[in-house]
Amino acid sequence: MATENTTSETLRRYPLKGSCHCGTIKYILHLKLPHKAHLDPRPRQRIYRCNCNICHKAGFLHARPDSAPDDFLLLSPLDPMKELGDYQCDAKQLHFFFCKTCGVRCFTFMGQGEVVDADLDALGVGEETVKAWRPNLKGWTEGKRDHGCYLSVNAHTLEPNQPGFDLREWVEKKWVCYVDYLKAGTDEEMSFPRYERPFEGGTY
Repeated sequence: MATENTTSETLRRYPLKGSCHCGTIKYILHLKLPHKAHLDPRPRQRIYRCNCNICHKAGFLHARPDSAPDDFLLLSPLDPMKELGDYQCDAKQLHFFFCKTCGVRCFTFMGQGEVVDADLDALGVGEETVKAWRPNLKGWTEGKRDHGCYLSVNAHTLEPNQPGFDLREWVEKKWVCYVDYLKAGTDEEMSFPRYERPFEGGTY
């Protein structure tokens, strides 16, 4: 029976900055690091690679926070539905947003969003209060199929050299899990990921 990977290091919630290549898209993602890898299918922070066609071709490294409304802020643009490129797949439910200038995909979303006042000083990433977009806190219940609420950030678009953040560490410490969507085809059938190696068609 699989068990969770544990760590004796102190867990800390890090505000990590991210962006597309040209800087049109700017965001903050909160992750708890060091990551506690797990095989529990319930919603919680997850880092994984999927072997489906879109994730494979887009080079998407999924970082899904504990609570999307609390852990993700889009600083620019403030209306992703109108201002970003939007490729829809998966029965036209998921929005694979991308920058219209540089083409980089920063996050995938399903649900409703809202503009809020974000205190950057309280977040430890600035000294002002700014307008930001986030998943709508009201009515958000994590679950793509059951609730239509989903946010996944492409960890490749997080800025390098931030405290607590090292993608190499994620792989070497086996924090990245692998899911088999090609064979399964539904979220329910993807409840048993693994950490040792990708499934057929996937990549490390």
